[in-house]
Amino acid sequence: MEYRFARRVLAIEPSPTVAVSDRARQLRAAGQDVIDLGGGDPDFPTPPHIVEAAAAAMAAGDTHYVASPGIVELRRAIADKLRADNGVAYDPDEIIVTPGGKAAIYAAIVTLIDRGDEVLILDPGWVSYAPEVTLAEGVPVRVPLAAEEGFAITAERLRPHLTARTRALILSTPNNPTGRVATHAELEAVAAVARERDLLVLSDEIYEKLVYDDALHLSIAALPGMRERTITLNGFSKAYAMTGWRLGYLAAPAPIVKQILKVHSHSVTCAASFSQRGAVAALAGPQEPIAAMVAAYDRRRHLVRDGLNAIPGVRCPLPEGAFYAFPDIRGTGLSSAACAELLIERARVAVTPGEAFGAAGEGHIRLSFATSDELLAGAIERIGAALAAR
Repeated sequence: MEYRFARRVLAIEPSPTVAVSDRARQLRAAGQDVIDLGGGDPDFPTPPHIVEAAAAAMAAGDTHYVASPGIVELRRAIADKLRADNGVAYDPDEIIVTPGGKAAIYAAIVTLIDRGDEVLILDPGWVSYAPEVTLAEGVPVRVPLAAEEGFAITAERLRPHLTARTRALILSTPNNPTGRVATHAELEAVAAVARERDLLVLSDEIYEKLVYDDALHLSIAALPGMRERTITLNGFSKAYAMTGWRLGYLAAPAPIVKQILKVHSHSVTCAASFSQRGAVAALAGPQEPIAAMVAAYDRRRHLVRDGLNAIPGVRCPLPEGAFYAFPDIRGTGLSSAACAELLIERARVAVTPGEAFGAAGEGHIRLSFATSDELLAGAIERIGAALAAR
């Protein structure tokens, strides 16, 4: 039989970050000692009070379908959180709980982007934004940001890429992969362009709790004139170490949510009932576990920055948020793909090539420091040795 596949699927590649982690697992299965810095999974356990709440829900028989947008207790808790933390007021009916943050992003894109619509994607940017736009038959338009400018966002960077078909912009702060936290001035620049050109903004804020020093996370929906045109996207994976729980959410004006809910209900029905009970406990319970994780990440980002900067040909700025370092490896003379290949095959350290995040990411690699200090120190030692020996 000759198989035929949709052109929109053939037009995309598998997730590069998943591929890196899969390669690390293959080598481990073969008995190799591999340090995997390619993924984005916190190395901390989910806080016990969250686990207990979900376990109690399962024990009580809460293992069936729930309302498609999510249980009302969780949507109320999210609304309270958005009001208190982000300065944006949403009614619980303007919130949809999804099986993972990625599902929230995809449902929003499929709902809002029509065939031929253009979506601005800041480059470098997370690996799944462009493929999800392509799957919606939209056109991803990359806006290159400059490493020499600290990957800063400006209106001057955005405007040359606007056309009559531009429909939306995807914003990620704190940023994956760069570790940058957008300033108020940068958000104002995005907001000004969005208001001028009547654009939607999909604001991915999944790393909002992971910020360091004086960095401050700001939600663009809180700026004047932006609530009505912003889809705020978030979840529980990173802040609460709940990646395996697959729980995200989106918040948007009621007319937008009404349409997104069609996609959500016809595709995934609802997020897992007991996961949602755990999420209620996450929001309502003690927040000290987040502070403990952030303190560890803070220590580790210095360890990684200092260690990488001691390697000839590598220059690593100090991440402001999230748990990724994005070192510049152009001084080694290697491309990002060649560097990542060298490190996995010779050093047995898995990293993600910067080109996976867009052309502006070339000359960099992404390393996650969501792993132990000991493994990070060992990885940096291996990286230095491998680069020196080539």
